Amino acid sequence: MDGVNLLSITTIAFIGSFGHCVGMCGGIVLAYTGAKVKPQWSSVHQSTVHLSYSFGRITTYAVLGALFGYLGSVATFSGYTVGALFLFAGVVMILTGLSIMGKVKFLPLIEHSVMKSSWYQKSFKALMSNSSIFSFYLLGMINGLLPCGFVYFFAVTAASTLSPLWGAVVMLIFGLSTVPALFGLGFFTGLMQKGRFRKTMITMASIAVIIYGLFMIYDSVKFFKNPQKSLLHCCD
Repeated sequence: MDGVNLLSITTIAFIGSFGHCVGMCGGIVLAYTGAKVKPQWSSVHQSTVHLSYSFGRITTYAVLGALFGYLGSVATFSGYTVGALFLFAGVVMILTGLSIMGKVKFLPLIEHSVMKSSWYQKSFKALMSNSSIFSFYLLGMINGLLPCGFVYFFAVTAASTLSPLWGAVVMLIFGLSTVPALFGLGFFTGLMQKGRFRKTMITMASIAVIIYGLFMIYDSVKFFKNPQKSLLHCCD
């Protein structure tokens, strides 16, 4: 990973959070805000619980990133394998971008909800009835496990790092970059769920994801041409 890739990941996650993430997870944020956040709480306390929820999501994302990075590392046997992984990642990113735009039905096919599972419903119900700061953190952790095309996009990116550490960093950056949008939604209920602003952000995120996917495919060609190429110098 290099500075350019990390900047791209941050940009895509930040822009996408105001479009895709608000649309996908906004309902959960609105639900816990209405049920768990008390109007009489101070602004500081409300900020703390919203951040606790986000840090719970980020914890789950970082663990998933480390797992996918590890899987990517053990699955790598040659430069051709690395190239194939980069090619797969690039294609998935392009399909994700087109799907966020509404051009293809890619994300709906892989976003199978687990909200109907008994473990999730029981955990969600128990946490929604608890107003402790730690309950917000745990709620964020279990919601970080919900299937989401945007999470899949970054999970594939994490796997392409071929490193548990860098995989965790990718997902950590993704999680941190989504905090402003979901944190703001908790304060300004429903403001970012509709209107031209969200549509614009979705379009920008889609274009950014597609461009990043094309760069991943470009990098894959380098490995196919030079199988001995080091991952650390893949972007030279």
